[in-house]
Amino acid sequence: MSTHTRALVTMAAILAMAAAVRTDDAPVKRASKEWTTVGGDAGNTHYSSLSQITAQTVTRLGAAWMSDAFEPPLSSRAMVVVKDGLIFISGPPAVYALDAKTGKTAWRFQTAPAGGGRGRGAPAAPASAPAMGSPAREGVVVAEGMVFVGLSDARLIALDEKTGALKWNQYIGDTPRDKGQVASGAPMYADGLVSIGLSADNGWRGRIVTLDAKTGKKAWEFSTVAMPGDKAHGSWPDNGAWKYGGGAVWLVGAFDPDLDTLYYVTGNGVPQLSGEGRPGDNLYLCSVVALEAKTGKLKWHYQVIRHDIWEADIAISPLLYDAQVDGRARKAIGAMRADGYLFQLDRETGKPLTKVEDRPVLQDAFQKTAATQPFPVGADRVLDDCEAWRKQATPKGFEIGCFYQAASVQKPDVLAPAWGMRVAPMSFSPDTGYVYVTGAAGLAWLRRAEDPAFFSTTFNQRVPGMNALGFGVVAAIDTRTNRIAWKKEYRPGRPSGALTTAGLLLFQSNGDGMLEAYDAKSGERVWQFQMGAAGGPPATYDVDGEQYVVAAAGRNVWAFRLGGTMPPASAPTRPPQDRFVGAITDTAQIETAALQRDAGFTGFRYFTDEFGFAPYRARVKAGTEVTWRNNGRMPHTIVAEDGSWTTGTLNPIEVGGVKFDKPGTYAYTCKEHPWAWGQIIVE
Repeated sequence: MSTHTRALVTMAAILAMAAAVRTDDAPVKRASKEWTTVGGDAGNTHYSSLSQITAQTVTRLGAAWMSDAFEPPLSSRAMVVVKDGLIFISGPPAVYALDAKTGKTAWRFQTAPAGGGRGRGAPAAPASAPAMGSPAREGVVVAEGMVFVGLSDARLIALDEKTGALKWNQYIGDTPRDKGQVASGAPMYADGLVSIGLSADNGWRGRIVTLDAKTGKKAWEFSTVAMPGDKAHGSWPDNGAWKYGGGAVWLVGAFDPDLDTLYYVTGNGVPQLSGEGRPGDNLYLCSVVALEAKTGKLKWHYQVIRHDIWEADIAISPLLYDAQVDGRARKAIGAMRADGYLFQLDRETGKPLTKVEDRPVLQDAFQKTAATQPFPVGADRVLDDCEAWRKQATPKGFEIGCFYQAASVQKPDVLAPAWGMRVAPMSFSPDTGYVYVTGAAGLAWLRRAEDPAFFSTTFNQRVPGMNALGFGVVAAIDTRTNRIAWKKEYRPGRPSGALTTAGLLLFQSNGDGMLEAYDAKSGERVWQFQMGAAGGPPATYDVDGEQYVVAAAGRNVWAFRLGGTMPPASAPTRPPQDRFVGAITDTAQIETAALQRDAGFTGFRYFTDEFGFAPYRARVKAGTEVTWRNNGRMPHTIVAEDGSWTTGTLNPIEVGGVKFDKPGTYAYTCKEHPWAWGQIIVE
């Protein structure tokens, strides 16, 4: 069978299936000629009813224009909005409007100081207000003739859609204006109000803040940590932990106009890896919350992780769609848990559409872990648990843990599966009935310090070969069964998140710079184009009867249409994949313990790491004697990975040395603590 014939057969089969699964009523107005929110529509479906580009025509898809000179480069999470003939995109330190047909920059508004390319053909930028943060990397929303943008200093601003002039500027954070309060996701517009989430990974509480779109005056706010007086406040202890409990809202919400309901997903607990000070379920962390759009009153909530101590926030925006349950359509909302399970809920009531059961999970009495967690019955999980990782070649010296294993001061040698279903948006196609989800599979070294507030994700960089373990995953989940219809793995890294269309295609940007198109039913790749850098989630729109696909990639925004003739860019250069990564220090003196610094959301915290060599990677000339000083509190014996040399046992304060005559790279570890690694580079 020829490729063309096979494509026709596939198209016929999918059209037949679409007739069977498509419901008459969409939850929200689907995107077509315009892409009016970063999710395409108010339900975040990342789906368009445009169908000019299909499996049969996509081979003629080419680049129509490229808007360049964005400096610094746009985030690989950057998403566009297309309205009234303009493309709107945010990329620190500015917000841009581009002509949707030509890519020419219509205006640029710089919110933050420091350089930033104007974009090719940009007119003079409107004046910026003083002392403003950078715009949210994930985009804007356009309504009532204004562009609404969240900023990194907890502000929400409104710009004139046609000129970029500042209309109003409102601070929405706490007082004092401590660093770390961030409006990172795109805003959501609903019936004259604009809402946005506020982060809280820094000792603050997450919240959803809603302002009057015309004036910027606050209408209401909802705290994602149950406050005193809330019936769920009892899920927090009486020690005041709720005051800084977390629950960051990083991403755009969703809106159902028929139900007059806003939906948001909430973040992890704080301290991130330490639950001993906050026993209880800790509502409304790691939850879906449904709020009355006009008042912010809570209608319902559903918590997917009780008493989170894994930084396992729901980090993918909620998705509204019509699901088929027992042969009839139901108003559904999808929430992706970070371990790879899709929760399908009735968006009117918050009740699961299919059976969910409580299952026992790993316990840690000190961390006050919840006895059980909810699991959708019969569902497939997108990410593998510990059993699969234990069958692979994993870094020496470590124990492979499982999901729901608590980080422990007493057990610092555990690599556990990463809670990797994060960041990249989902898509729902009414033609296939599939939800398309994207994540990153890998292992993570989550380390606890005795200081419960210490939190850092940098320890992975000290695990040899860790960079080669991770990979991206994309899966199509059949909403009628919650089973995986097809799944693919990608290296390097996690793809952008999918766009699906009525042309029965799925588009996504990959970490290798490729924009790709797939058959949405089978997952077969049918087209690709090199953009030169890892791209953001694509979108699609129509201008003068022509369908365009658009995506941000590095310093450029690319737009594609049938018959486009621009050549592809050169593929990005991948750095060599060394087992060891990170800074190299020119020194012959190494200490056996390192002072580690945390993420520093509101001020840095430190702890002395007995299992971290300082420096981790050292460079010397051939013939140099390298010394190790034990500046820790326990004995350490430095040994070569291949056993060819050793310092002997070094007690606290003692020094040992080894002379390196031959150029090369030498990996070593600690005999007593084989998860502590280092590297000597001899030139």
